[in-house]
Amino acid sequence: MEKQGKASTRAKDKYNAANYDQIKIWGKKGDRDRIDEAAKKNNMSRNAFIMEAIEEKIKREAEKATEE
Repeated sequence: MEKQGKASTRAKDKYNAANYDQIKIWGKKGDRDRIDEAAKKNNMSRNAFIMEAIEEKIKREAEKATEE
């Protein structure tokens, strides 16, 4: 059973490395709890919530740049 777990972990790691970039952020103590609470209220994972917030910011900045 242990070998299967290790093989599945290797497979997941290989898939993630091929399909995703890892982005590490640092926040002040308590930020994670605040983010988790906000994500939960929106029925989202922490990752999905953060990525949506980033996408919204990028879109706003692009719209602002085209207005100038």
